[in-house]
Amino acid sequence: MVEVALAGKTNSGKSSFFKASTMIDVEISNRPFVTIKPNEGAAYVTVECTEKEFGIKCKPRTGFCKDGIRYIPIKLWDIAGLVPGAHEGRGLGLQFLDDIRQAAVLLHIVDFSGTTDSEGLPTENYDPEDDIKFVENEINLWFIDVVKRNVEKIKKLPSGKAEILDLLQQQSSGLGVTREQLSQTLDECSISEIESFAKRLREKSKPILIVSNKIDLKKSQENFERLKVKYISIVPVSADSEIALRKASEKGLINYNGGNGFGLTENLDAAQKKVLELIKGEVVDKYGSTGVQECLNKAVFEILNYIAVYPVADANKLTNKDGNILPDVFLVPNGTTMKEFAFKVHTQLGEKFITGLDAKTKMRLSADHKLKNKDVVSIVFGR
Repeated sequence: MVEVALAGKTNSGKSSFFKASTMIDVEISNRPFVTIKPNEGAAYVTVECTEKEFGIKCKPRTGFCKDGIRYIPIKLWDIAGLVPGAHEGRGLGLQFLDDIRQAAVLLHIVDFSGTTDSEGLPTENYDPEDDIKFVENEINLWFIDVVKRNVEKIKKLPSGKAEILDLLQQQSSGLGVTREQLSQTLDECSISEIESFAKRLREKSKPILIVSNKIDLKKSQENFERLKVKYISIVPVSADSEIALRKASEKGLINYNGGNGFGLTENLDAAQKKVLELIKGEVVDKYGSTGVQECLNKAVFEILNYIAVYPVADANKLTNKDGNILPDVFLVPNGTTMKEFAFKVHTQLGEKFITGLDAKTKMRLSADHKLKNKDVVSIVFGR
């Protein structure tokens, strides 16, 4: 399962974003280090379900499908807040850095209203760009420290890339990096250029999406307009608005599925209508949504460049061995081959792989055929 971590200073709104994404009740409070042990839960990325193409109704084993939109589960981590000096152990920094090892991508939750300082304490007119810089810098410094400790060992090795990779992989296990990421970084940077190498490795293994939280506030909107031209990977978000909309939907007050827009019912009193109209005017109409679902989708499908692929046992009926229609969907890196996918579904399928079958075209797929988003494939294997 794809793992995403929520990073950021304390009191930036990480726990609110986590609740908005998972609807798991967590403590949300305006005080430092509310989250000490990481909260974890299932959030969902969305794709238009391929059931529409076939004119059938799917039956998911995990996640769910609503109004033709497939909700695919991912693991979301809400981890301890970060303060300047975290890489040296200040605050809960060392725990934070240890917690992000398993994440494939980081969502940096930033309080764009400027009402909390670098320590997460109340203030006014704080520049959110300072948070963007310091959190990225702390994570980079952590990577630099680990690489520095191993450079002398690497210098004593023969010049062969394989030997260097072996040692790097062994010594960098605490960073949660893959051999492929290490190899790509070695191709782009010399290991002797410690800071450049470490920063590049961090960018590959822990890419960051900036979440401009509290966008429902005027000051946040001003800061977002100023900074969006400087930072490409940035999304305007109101986690509190998403929570309010989800709760209203649960109570039957609105029709809402986490997408763009919502419809009001006749069950609203004056106070409820006022709040929902404020969310609509200041968030949804201005930015298209609350931004929560957009962040999750952007992190997985754009930053990580993953695709969704449906495996089936019967390519004609689109079912698994139990007769369930399109029961599973896997998130895999773009460029995944048919045989690589077989291994992801089950080790034995990869080991005994013969060929693949495209359920849409009925064409056979070779082992090195690269899959596309929303492909539906059957794996033919030896018995």
